[in-house]
Amino acid sequence: MAGIQDVVVFDTNAIGWAPLGSSTALSLHYEADPERLPASTAVVGHARHEPTGRYVLAAGRHDEDHGLCQLITPGALKPRVTYRVEGWISIIAATTDEERTTSHGGVLVHVSIRLDDGRRVVNGGAVCAEPGKWAELKGAFRLSETPRSAAVHVHAGVDVKVMDLRIVATDRKARFRQLRDKTDKVRKRDVVLSFGGTSPSSVSGASIRVVQLDNGFPFGSCINCQVIQDPAFVDFFSTHFDWAVFENELKWYWTEPQRGQVSYADADRLLDFCDRAGKTARGHCIFWAVDGDVQQWVKDLAAGSDGPAQLAAAVEARLTGLLSRYAGRFAHYDVNNEMLHGRFYRARLGDDAPARMFHEAARLDPSAALFVNDYNVECGNDPCATPEKYIELIRELQRDGAQVGGIGLQGHVTHPVGEVICDALDKLAATGLPVWVTELDVCEPDEELRADDLEVVLREVYAHPAVHGVVLWGFLQGHMWRQDAYLVNSNGTVNDAGQRFIDLRKEWTSEARGLVDGNGQFKFRGFHGTYVVQVTTATGNMLKTFTVDKGDAPLVLDVMDL
Repeated sequence: MAGIQDVVVFDTNAIGWAPLGSSTALSLHYEADPERLPASTAVVGHARHEPTGRYVLAAGRHDEDHGLCQLITPGALKPRVTYRVEGWISIIAATTDEERTTSHGGVLVHVSIRLDDGRRVVNGGAVCAEPGKWAELKGAFRLSETPRSAAVHVHAGVDVKVMDLRIVATDRKARFRQLRDKTDKVRKRDVVLSFGGTSPSSVSGASIRVVQLDNGFPFGSCINCQVIQDPAFVDFFSTHFDWAVFENELKWYWTEPQRGQVSYADADRLLDFCDRAGKTARGHCIFWAVDGDVQQWVKDLAAGSDGPAQLAAAVEARLTGLLSRYAGRFAHYDVNNEMLHGRFYRARLGDDAPARMFHEAARLDPSAALFVNDYNVECGNDPCATPEKYIELIRELQRDGAQVGGIGLQGHVTHPVGEVICDALDKLAATGLPVWVTELDVCEPDEELRADDLEVVLREVYAHPAVHGVVLWGFLQGHMWRQDAYLVNSNGTVNDAGQRFIDLRKEWTSEARGLVDGNGQFKFRGFHGTYVVQVTTATGNMLKTFTVDKGDAPLVLDVMDL
């Protein structure tokens, strides 16, 4: 697959930097030992960014804002273009305990784009850097207007090394062309419809039409008790989605806001809605690892004199009450939400507490796939949530006996870069676990750009073999957690982003027409999913249904046996 020709608007391999801070001193160096060079990320879709080994060291700073900077050529940055920021960052060993100790296991190094002489600052990414290691930067940004001036700033609380930092304008259209080829390989299969029990001459020339009824790759949306009463929501949801997840109604703070006051009435109402609509439901979530999302009575319980024992009993009661009530009703459960960003239960019940939650959930409802679920893993800009840290968490759970059944990427994205998403998916695929995008919303006030951004994410995940489904975190204006992410206006009209979603789903649906050939066969290549075939001969019509599953070899089906 040919690489995309990158449009590089800023590229430096140590030359041209200026110090930030009156005491900051810059020096140029070369990493001569190839074993110490960072590994370049092989990303399908653009040329590999190879490290040169040349880097600049900023030493002697006295403030976290100190470091190094370099001007960007005037006029190089254009509005409405998504730029990715890439390169490698390392640090010199921290000099104080405060600098050395962070919640990320390293030191945060920030890259910012200073516009109009510093009057505006855009986040260009951040990495968690450690001494003696090179951390890869994967930032992204977009501007709404052309700046009068722009500069790249790199700053940290310690002495910092910068190698081969560059800013690249993404080329969506070129990337999409490549993803169409990849999609064809991953999501489609050759199909041969034959008439084995019939003389070929008797069906030769018969008219045949194949129509796909549903796609083997599910799309879903979150729902709540308010939106299921809105006709605009129900109409779009019923037409375009296969799965549902409850926005809040299954969370512990919702079902038991006060100790002992348990109510599943809202969850029951939503499950009834799913049953009537024929939609599969995900269970979100059994627990939430982030302190700020744990209800107060649980915090108070944990802080009591017999805190661990009381909390363990409450956890057990929650598991038993929820999973026994709904055994077999939810296809997935997010067991302990956002463990990369919170440690509430782990900190109070021990490091193996999440694995025990998985084990008990599997015992109570063996039919449900049990997921980890977290945010920012696919963005490359959150040092807490790198793919490597996610894999480390999963491996730890598995070592403790957890039956991890899937990986949830929430997908609350802004200015997505397809190559960065693909790199994260490639790494997570090594676990062998299915990946779902569980809470997708693409935030952008400009609806045309929102449509473009949504297409970036959807094409990337649909083309990746590790991804098994996508669930949107809502779609209707006025009923979204992030307000600039809606696909359908409050009056029910579909905006640019919603139409892009519809168009993509149509593109990923197969239909074929033709004639049975002289060998009594009809061949086509179609997306995975369920089909109906209509065969019209001189004696009448015949309708049959069949399923196209994944597979490398052509699927040969005898129509008469369907």
